Amino acid sequence: MGIKAALPKYEIYFYNTVLCLALFWSTSWIFEVSSSSVNRKTFKSSIKPGWYYFGRRMDTADLEWLMWFSTFRDHILFALSGHVLFAKICSMLAPQYRSLVYMVYGVLAVWTSMGWTYVTLILSHCILLYSISLVKIRWLCFVTGLCTLATFKCEPFVSWQSGFVEGDFELRHVLFYGGCGFTIMRCMSFALENCERKDGNYNILELLKYNFYLPFFYFGPIMTFDKFCVQVNKSDLSRKEREMWNINLQAMIHLAVVIVVNTLFHFMYILTIPTDMKLLKHLSDWALVGLAYFNLVYDWVKAAVMFGVINTVARLDHLDPPKPPKCITMLYVFAETHFDRGINDWLCKYVYNYLGGKHENVVGELVATLCTFGITILWLGPCQVVLIWAFFNCFGLNFELWTAKFFSMEPFTTFEVAMSEAMSRRIRSIFNTFNFWAIVLYNVLAINSLDFAKLVAKRLLLKGFPITTIIVMFVTYCLIQVIKEQERRQALIDDPDPLPPAPSPNAATSPAPASAAPQLAADPSKEKAE
Repeated sequence: MGIKAALPKYEIYFYNTVLCLALFWSTSWIFEVSSSSVNRKTFKSSIKPGWYYFGRRMDTADLEWLMWFSTFRDHILFALSGHVLFAKICSMLAPQYRSLVYMVYGVLAVWTSMGWTYVTLILSHCILLYSISLVKIRWLCFVTGLCTLATFKCEPFVSWQSGFVEGDFELRHVLFYGGCGFTIMRCMSFALENCERKDGNYNILELLKYNFYLPFFYFGPIMTFDKFCVQVNKSDLSRKEREMWNINLQAMIHLAVVIVVNTLFHFMYILTIPTDMKLLKHLSDWALVGLAYFNLVYDWVKAAVMFGVINTVARLDHLDPPKPPKCITMLYVFAETHFDRGINDWLCKYVYNYLGGKHENVVGELVATLCTFGITILWLGPCQVVLIWAFFNCFGLNFELWTAKFFSMEPFTTFEVAMSEAMSRRIRSIFNTFNFWAIVLYNVLAINSLDFAKLVAKRLLLKGFPITTIIVMFVTYCLIQVIKEQERRQALIDDPDPLPPAPSPNAATSPAPASAAPQLAADPSKEKAE
């Protein structure tokens, strides 16, 4: 089945209608639960007074969201605004030194916020990994980088290194782990790229420019060194047509999304409700399933907005940063599941694609995924929830390959060739439906809790069987078809169907080609519709 396989319009309209009604019905249940449970004792710590003109309390359970857009909003805006100002002045007066100005401003900002001892700690890790990269042994760079990363995940190394942070700045613990973790990943990228370089070595100054670029320093995303080095050192700073308009538009969209999310937090307590297991056991199946889905959507929105703000600053510096993660609503395969495209690109470049090759061999794919998720576990910090999350996602990624190999054999290929493309798309969507909920459940346990994920799975597959199971799966099937329709339309834009060749000039002298010309002229639209 090709990605351009089309379904009748009335069928797509039906799927959209069912999906909208289901979302509205689930949202109404969550709104009702939020309104009736606002005074529960378990909600007091996270449900705080909200905006005055709404007259409602607000869900403040996500400390990361509050840190970015409420508590430390002014600090973050001040630091990023200073970077933009100095970068603009430098690009106008001495553009050839702009990467050096980025580094100097980044070092001063980190020094001001965390102290000179923290800067010394970061520099020591940079010097260590730079020294190892000079040997140009790939596995040694990996081992050194992973061992260094492990020192921030286990005692007594964590306590010893955290002692380098000065002052009582409330955000220092978040900035400590963020700055150190991303520093190690960037230094590993630099070391691995230096191993690939045949002529000489990169200068340590290039590593410091790469690591101390302030917009990426504390919170990411990660750009691999090869991309960053090319983009930050390019001499042509001219912009494409309407590029500044697109940057300003993206900034306004991010601001609008922040306002919308904060508004919804006054009416839907999707973050606080999953923490109260007693309340969850009394919720309807629709409310529980909706909570699981909306929590994943919110986590994607949060990542897209936070990375979007940083990416806007990076684009002002003439960089092309990693794109925001793909929305969970558009995911139905494990191969595209990620919430941080920077880390995903890093892992794919240096581990997954490097070991897996074309991802056609079952054993090679298993080795590649085990190594990839092993590094991911170390990056996130080993614990029970992370280990379970990694196991199921690793299994799902390999199971997709096993299933594809199995159904590529006879007689399945013959059956699919015999059926229409529309029917093939419908059958594939049925399998994608179960895959979608596997992705949801595997990631809910990492975002919320293991108990919440177990309760949703039990209600969806056991206690709610067969009515809830069939209805939810049918709604999900409609969602998959809507996703596939959007992918089909995008494929037609990116790779339009070729038009038939124009009739030759002497076609009018022969009656048969002349009679076929009107039919050929009508074929492109018909072919594209099919």
